[in-house]
Amino acid sequence: MYKETIVKTTRLDRWLFFKKFFQNPREIGSLVPSSASLARQMLAPVRWDEATSIVELGAGTGVFTQAIHESRRPECSVAVFEKDDELRGKLQKQFHGLHMFKNAMELKKNIDRLGLSEVDYIISGLPFANFSVADRCEIIGQIKQTLRKDGVFVTFQYSLQMKKMLQNEFGRVNISLVPWNVPSAFVYECRP
Repeated sequence: MYKETIVKTTRLDRWLFFKKFFQNPREIGSLVPSSASLARQMLAPVRWDEATSIVELGAGTGVFTQAIHESRRPECSVAVFEKDDELRGKLQKQFHGLHMFKNAMELKKNIDRLGLSEVDYIISGLPFANFSVADRCEIIGQIKQTLRKDGVFVTFQYSLQMKKMLQNEFGRVNISLVPWNVPSAFVYECRP
């Protein structure tokens, strides 16, 4: 079961995220880490008692990673992708037993390397609005190849810019607003 109380960020996490945003705003996408309200909405579709595989894209300082780590069953395989070396190193030290990878553009290759042909859930904090159309298409294509037929892809964005693309790529897309986040965020729950 999802443990909402664990989704908290430290001052150090907030400072690190803030610093990373100014170093590379196109890859970080926000000044502050995601809120507990956003984490709750992002992870609401996960059936923890049944999940055997979860992927997180763009983990940042680990707000969703922490909730996934604490809520998953021990036999559930988790792959975390974070491009920033410092952030990924911090996550590796903090969350033992999770598979860490650098680039979401290599999602399919790394999931295959783990011996998984498909995954149940893909949770994304990637700032798609900051990516080129070609990069968006590549990542969404790999998500579709990797996700089970009855799997769920969940992402958040600060605008509705991705709405049309996601509706074209997935059979069902539900969108909800999380106002208690800085800034407010739209959560896209996508199913094949």
